[in-house]
Amino acid sequence: MTPNSPSALPILTEGQDPRYADVDLWPVSSVLDALAESQMSAVAAVRAAVPELERAVNAALPRLLAGGRLFYVGAGTSGRIGMQDGVELLPTFGWEPDRLVLLLAGGNDAIYQAAEGAEDREDVARAEILAHDPGPNDVVIGIAASGSTPYTCAAIATARAAGSLTIGIACNPSCLLLGAAEVGISIVTGPEVISGSTRLKAGTAQKATLNLISTTLMIRMGHAYRGQMVDMRVVNDKLRRRACRMVQSLTTSTAEQAMEALKATGFNVKRAVMLRWGIAADRIDPLLAAHDGNLRTIQAQMDATGNRED
Repeated sequence: MTPNSPSALPILTEGQDPRYADVDLWPVSSVLDALAESQMSAVAAVRAAVPELERAVNAALPRLLAGGRLFYVGAGTSGRIGMQDGVELLPTFGWEPDRLVLLLAGGNDAIYQAAEGAEDREDVARAEILAHDPGPNDVVIGIAASGSTPYTCAAIATARAAGSLTIGIACNPSCLLLGAAEVGISIVTGPEVISGSTRLKAGTAQKATLNLISTTLMIRMGHAYRGQMVDMRVVNDKLRRRACRMVQSLTTSTAEQAMEALKATGFNVKRAVMLRWGIAADRIDPLLAAHDGNLRTIQAQMDATGNRED
């Protein structure tokens, strides 16, 4: 290993900030204020990386529009943050379960407790990623605060060799993960208030980064329209009421008309909106397929041809 290789560089997230050496003696208000300040600095670091996030989104979008899958890979806190972001895409944006792959070092048991040694298993990472047969339309996101986790780095390197788009997110610059991934995103957060506890601001930075990437992807893929979750899965009374309000606001319908359209479409907001636009039921699915499910472009076509009826 050479002195300038990624593994030889200092891991900033493992450092100690002398400002917090006596934090255990501070009054509660001061501890809380220090932790709050560190969270704000984490979000500021994410904001500074927007150009890198844009590159990741632009590279991922055509692959996902072509039917590719979205993978999240990580260990420990980073892996669990990735799983949370991925799982929430299903109810919020109607993302298909078979297009989501979640890989956590140590498996599902590691969701609830630490899986000792699992993050060091490069062989397991390679086997687990290859078991899903990654291809050129797949997008694989690896998350590691240190950027040096063997499991995550091995999975990303394997996916990249298989032709998938790989995105690495780390809180240290010039680390192994950023070098292994095709698109590396460095969110430099520095030492934690409690040294090495990357569930703090590094965790916040990773969650915010994933929020920005995944939400932007969903918006650009047509899963949001006029700032609303039109592909939301309607699975309870609260969401039925929300769906009704969405259809009302997007079509100037009454509550009764909106609910009637929702019932007619199996409580599918997007289809209910189209029904209220005056589109015949048998034309809805072909139009959605022709426009990649994007209500904005369907609306534009309806307006251009003068066939839209609210």
